Amino acid sequence: MPRSRGRRVVIVGGGWGGLTAARYLRDLAPELEVVLVERSATFRSLPLSNKWLAGLAPEAGAGYSYLAAARAYGYTFIQDEATAIDRERRRVITRGGTLDYDWLVLAVGIRYDYAPWFGDDRRAADQARQSFPAGFVADELDALKRKLAGFQGGDFVMTIPPAPYRCTPAPYERAVMIAWLFKQKNIKGRLIVVDPGAGMQAFNRVFADRYKDWIVHLTHANVKSIDPFSKTIVTEFDDLRFDDGMLMPAQQAGDLAWQAGLIARDSDGRATGWGALDPIHLHARDDDRVFLVGDLIDKVSPLFGFYPKSGHLANRLGRIAAREIAARARGELPEPLLPESICHVFPDVEPLERIRIDAQYRLRGDGIIAQTVRQHYDPQPRGEDVEWAQSMYADFLVPGGGPAAQ
Repeated sequence: MPRSRGRRVVIVGGGWGGLTAARYLRDLAPELEVVLVERSATFRSLPLSNKWLAGLAPEAGAGYSYLAAARAYGYTFIQDEATAIDRERRRVITRGGTLDYDWLVLAVGIRYDYAPWFGDDRRAADQARQSFPAGFVADELDALKRKLAGFQGGDFVMTIPPAPYRCTPAPYERAVMIAWLFKQKNIKGRLIVVDPGAGMQAFNRVFADRYKDWIVHLTHANVKSIDPFSKTIVTEFDDLRFDDGMLMPAQQAGDLAWQAGLIARDSDGRATGWGALDPIHLHARDDDRVFLVGDLIDKVSPLFGFYPKSGHLANRLGRIAAREIAARARGELPEPLLPESICHVFPDVEPLERIRIDAQYRLRGDGIIAQTVRQHYDPQPRGEDVEWAQSMYADFLVPGGGPAAQ
């Protein structure tokens, strides 16, 4: 694209954070040109994926047209893949060309880190990704659902990633849903959960009390190596063989954050794997023209570390980034605004039980972000998770804006 006559914000990544930033920038700074770059034509997200895998919820958040949203809110959508960021020239390089920016919002999510398991062996990493998908993104969930539908019995393994990772309760909720499926279908099989930590208390109880014949929960079991061809896992304590499963590796910020030199380093100079940012204003630590939004960001507080890596949190960060850029375009610096997080989790199916996890954030007097987390147990849920998802979609998508809207 040629240089803008005015000032331009380029947003790379059309997830919850990127879409929200685009929509709110048009509301807060209509004088700015806003361009969203995303390689897909349609938005698809499955925040209720575990219930969907078990056949307990319809798919939501699928088939929304990026172009329809762009037209509705007044920004420009380019379907293309960004391959590099030139921060010195303030330029985004895509497969189809280049875009200059005055401000950049990077919302590229996560990538998998298979190196602790396979080192530089790309063949093993590719085999693990293709045959035992982790299920943290939509196309992998399709493969996982087919895998579960066709599973006839044996040992089905699930590795829990080391923290931090996207949506912390999700693997444990998924374990319950899979065990329930095995039980409903009378499958003679076990779900082996290989967990580097101690698990989560609410789920540990359910694993032991209600699914002891279907779930083997191996806690404090650090994976030393995996052979995805012979289907074996070596932990510090044991060697395991499995028949099928999902291999969830460690996670880190997406490729573009690495290419652009935006990864934080610890006190020893080692890369943390996550985007270095000002935790209050969300711009990159060494570049106030680049904003980091969503799952890719590093720790924000010495008290609790990371924000939850969730869609709700990404949405709120997108709003904050839009507010920051709009103010700076006017030569101002806004008062600090912190996000909040809501997560709906189901620790059991029969009876269906729900836990709502609310996280609130505030600035202490010394400028450090503090976190307050409350859990609300609901033994008789009435679709509150679906209502939450629909309200979130309405914030950055266009109802009825499916592929036909193009």
